[in-house]
Amino acid sequence: MQQELLFIPYNLAGLTLSNRIVMAPMTRSRADNPGNVPTPLMAEYYAQRASAGLLITEGVPVSTKGVGYINVPGIYTDAQVEGWKQVTKAVHKKGGKIFAQLWHVGRISHPDFHQGELPHAPSAINPNEKSYTVNGFADTVTPKEMTLADIQQTIQDFKQAVVHAMAAGFDGVEIHGANGYLLHQFFNGTSNHRTDVYGGSSENHARILFDIVEAIQEAVNLNKVGVRLSPSLNGLFGITMDENTIPTFEYIVKKLNNYPLAYLHLTEPFAPVDHLPFAVMQVAKHFRPLYNGTLMINKGFNKATANTVLAAGDADLVSFGVPFLANPDLVERLKQNAPLNAPDQNTFYTPGAKGYTDYPVIQSVGA
Repeated sequence: MQQELLFIPYNLAGLTLSNRIVMAPMTRSRADNPGNVPTPLMAEYYAQRASAGLLITEGVPVSTKGVGYINVPGIYTDAQVEGWKQVTKAVHKKGGKIFAQLWHVGRISHPDFHQGELPHAPSAINPNEKSYTVNGFADTVTPKEMTLADIQQTIQDFKQAVVHAMAAGFDGVEIHGANGYLLHQFFNGTSNHRTDVYGGSSENHARILFDIVEAIQEAVNLNKVGVRLSPSLNGLFGITMDENTIPTFEYIVKKLNNYPLAYLHLTEPFAPVDHLPFAVMQVAKHFRPLYNGTLMINKGFNKATANTVLAAGDADLVSFGVPFLANPDLVERLKQNAPLNAPDQNTFYTPGAKGYTDYPVIQSVGA
């Protein structure tokens, strides 16, 4: 019987992945210490899942200004870099590969995280969401519109985060440009009302991403860098699609061809968008012809649908989120067509090992 595409190794810009199954980035909130330093428990968690072709970490703030959730591990202090070293070492010891997802939440933050100062955003527009802070749920506020100096500082924060990630032993990084966070806020017309070089046209809306990529290129080979986008996101964190949304993402994806990236990571819609005449319902199929490099797709895939999207040529890699939370041995379970553990949603973001490193694994065939 022909080997299923999902389990065939893949050459990711010179990095050999043992299969085409990727663990998607997912916030787990286990860095519950004053410095938000990665812990030995986190090293155990990632190492348990090292049979994935590639692991992408939870979103990792590039600066204190990028923080918007409690207990998330950062990558902006020396102590955090040392903490990540134990994670990458544990993953590599198991033969795994791991990228760090670099994150700035923008307006989806709260003054509680910034000594009372306002969070930063492209424009002073409140997303009217909830932020979970050390003091519990709080309403988001109208953020500070970033100055050009603020934007330049953020670009340098991403560059420094890459330097730190390499020092920590990561195989690469993923720039988080999706899910309604800072870079996505620049891309979207409902969150970006700027009239300078970072607002107005699709080119200007996308400018910050390419400024970051150019800055990162000064510090590391771009074959160690991926970019994540969610073109058909609508209704999350105050992001609303309009007639300019898809053209802007088409511009971004086409321009990314000018850079020798490790991959482009796209997500299918989080919620139905068939009621929107300007939305794209099949993201991989729409954007695959526009992108020449490695394309990774995410959102709600199972073994059958993952093999189908790979066979159609619409993607080269498939990332799985929630199934990896409850199934550290997801790759083996998919190979054996074994049932999956059900995830415990009550422990997604709670401290400790429960619902994190205590899910059972099955016996490997022949073990």
